[in-house]
Amino acid sequence: MSNRMINILVPIISILLGLLVGAVVMLISDYNPITGYIALWNGIFGDSYAIGETIRQISPYLLAGLAVAFAFRTGLFNIGVEGQLIVGWFAAAYVGIAFDLPKIIHLPFALIAAAAAGALWGLVPGILKATLKVHEVIVTIMMNYIALHVVNALIKTLSGGGFKLERIHQSASLRSEFLSNLTDYSTLHYGIFVALAMVVVMWFILEKTKTGFELKSVGYNDNAARYAGMSANKNIVLAMVISGAFAGLGGAMEALGTFGNMSSMGGFTGIGFDGIAVALLGANTPLGVIFGATLFGSLKYGANNMPNEAGIPVEIVSIIIALVIFFVACGYIIRVGLIRLRNKKEEK
Repeated sequence: MSNRMINILVPIISILLGLLVGAVVMLISDYNPITGYIALWNGIFGDSYAIGETIRQISPYLLAGLAVAFAFRTGLFNIGVEGQLIVGWFAAAYVGIAFDLPKIIHLPFALIAAAAAGALWGLVPGILKATLKVHEVIVTIMMNYIALHVVNALIKTLSGGGFKLERIHQSASLRSEFLSNLTDYSTLHYGIFVALAMVVVMWFILEKTKTGFELKSVGYNDNAARYAGMSANKNIVLAMVISGAFAGLGGAMEALGTFGNMSSMGGFTGIGFDGIAVALLGANTPLGVIFGATLFGSLKYGANNMPNEAGIPVEIVSIIIALVIFFVACGYIIRVGLIRLRNKKEEK
């Protein structure tokens, strides 16, 4: 069994274990797991509308996963993707409302604003990490709460005491009449192509540029990188900024595509936190993140059909999704088990 085969088997086994234990939970709760998983399947692939909504759901997860994966690959742990996504959502919505420009200018402007807002939110923990050695996990966690409450305050101010911004101008929208008609009037939009383009951008930066080489080198061993003449502090800040930009674009998918506006939030979206599991499932590689985002986007949307079609309570559906995430997080244990199995076979 080659290392490549092990890399393929680990996420597959993780998902199957999660679904298997989820089936046990359904049986214990006196629900039919076969009916439940058929409902899940129908919620994802049942018709063109479901497929469109599933693909739409994948876009923000893909960008959140890229944000986390980029930080991981450069030796950083960005727990602040949720906050960066929220400020990106707000920035995109604000630009979409405040300006009325030709679409060829307005849409890129709104996307850039979202990326810039996320990058700015990543800049703060990056600077603190580089200059004062403050651990990025602590700072990014706190920045999530700051983002949530600052954005809520801004929405209240801009809406004159209300809880919702106006709808963005059509010139800033990612909505697609063609894609919507193709998928039976779903909310599928062009954001999926933006997200896939960012996969290529991440791959290109990390694998084909000098900057990417330095970012990874500092992440792997900052002392060796300093000895080689690289600026560790600069690269730490840059890595957090780029990671934040990916997250900010994830917010733009919601502002410019799915919702077309922004409302006050009673809590976090959860997309940024799920991005951690997406990145881990994808082994922090661009292509792997596509796989992870597809899984999570499918589970999140398809699971909505389980209470409707199979009568399974939302709480159990949440447990099943959590179990998949749990076993994904246990991927290292599964990997060790497969390696030991391979070694035993080789000894024989």
